[in-house]
Amino acid sequence: MRLGRIQLWPQEIHLENYVQVLKVEGMMDALFTSLARTSLGTLWTVAGCAFLGYLVTKREMWLRRVWYRLIIITMYFNAGLIPWYMNLRMLGFLDNFWVYVIPGLVSPFNVILVKTFIESLPASMEESATLDGAGYIRCFASVIVPLITPILATLCVFSAVGQWNNFIDTMMLMPAGRFYTLQFLLYKYQHEAQSLAALVRTTQDTGAIANLAIKQTALSVQMTVAMVVTLPILLVYPFFQRYFVKGIMIGAVKG
Repeated sequence: MRLGRIQLWPQEIHLENYVQVLKVEGMMDALFTSLARTSLGTLWTVAGCAFLGYLVTKREMWLRRVWYRLIIITMYFNAGLIPWYMNLRMLGFLDNFWVYVIPGLVSPFNVILVKTFIESLPASMEESATLDGAGYIRCFASVIVPLITPILATLCVFSAVGQWNNFIDTMMLMPAGRFYTLQFLLYKYQHEAQSLAALVRTTQDTGAIANLAIKQTALSVQMTVAMVVTLPILLVYPFFQRYFVKGIMIGAVKG
């Protein structure tokens, strides 16, 4: 500040941090893992919750109320962290990519949203399809799914954000580090910013180090990683925003 070099408006834009951070060992693998986990996890969760939410609306389903109450109970009571870890280890999910997808296949909250939305639809539409010979799966795929697009888009947003931001399962279930995610690397590098800045500099030649020594501080590299982690989910959200708002507002106004 004494030199008068700090100004309100930035004088130039530097992208060297982004280039070098993406070159850090494991960063691109973590990006691919995060994208794969978010895509598959969201797809499977939405499909599973949508179909289960549809089934529990059927009065002829065997022990329908019992199954529905068992699903609801898990929202308030769970076995705890240690039994959860031991169960997943016994099932062979340690250092397994599918631990990101299968354990979260059904979310009680999402099932409730789908069930409530389907119950608000006119029953006559599904009855007409049934009279034409359609079974449960055909009714669900051809009649129900097109009508519940807003709530499915809402589930996509919820599931995608949850999958993208989660790092606890990576920290506990990936001891060998095979499938680290971007969020876990961000968590890790938030506590090792100085080491990350040094690691970034080791990917450059000696001349580049001299030129970029000021630009690539621990804080700047730390903020770069945070931006790399945050930007993808921000780019996706606008495409689902109108469905998200519509899905949240459904049922808010009573006529």
